[in-house]
Amino acid sequence: MTEPDDQKIIKVFLVDDHALFRSGVRAELDRAVPDVTVVGEAGSVDEAVAAIRHHRPDVVLLDVHMPDGGGAEVLRQLRPELPDVVFLALSVSDAAEDVIAVIRAGARGYVTKTISGRELADAVRRVHAGDPVFSPRLAGFVLDVFSQKPGAAPPGDPELDLLTRRERDVLRLLARGYAYKEIAGELFISVKTVETHVSSVLRKTQLSNRYELSRWASDRRLV
Repeated sequence: MTEPDDQKIIKVFLVDDHALFRSGVRAELDRAVPDVTVVGEAGSVDEAVAAIRHHRPDVVLLDVHMPDGGGAEVLRQLRPELPDVVFLALSVSDAAEDVIAVIRAGARGYVTKTISGRELADAVRRVHAGDPVFSPRLAGFVLDVFSQKPGAAPPGDPELDLLTRRERDVLRLLARGYAYKEIAGELFISVKTVETHVSSVLRKTQLSNRYELSRWASDRRLV
């Protein structure tokens, strides 16, 4: 079998907070796909942003939910800076809000973790070539949302789409008047984590305090 030359090898970076999953994807791609090689991996938003800047891969396989944020946050920090890097969301979630958030942030496609190794390799090649790629059950939904056909699902709120699911949970309780300690108890997270989520929401919404956040959340019927 003819080996591909270096110029044709697609460099892939993995972002997922589950090390075992990363190991499986790396093994699957490195072992059986000669034109795709994994150049690095990260388990958090901060790690991913630093490492992707360093490695400059061709394609990033991007988890949607991570403890310190999500795929949309990685895209927000890197997409304007690295326009040649292609991002493909790879998530267990097929929720509409997750799909919309990362596609709006600049991902070239979205596939779920039910995908096989062979299908994932093909998806990597296709997004690298410039094609959008979606899992079959998501493709029609995405077309409806972004083409805004009559009767299609609502496109969502661009500002609201920036928030992760956990940030919305924190915001909802904050708007209901819960103290940080009470929010931590409700969501089984630390007070420090609550503070981190609130800071992130304030930054994304460009608001100044919890009272403005409460009004913002109420306007969007999050409360």
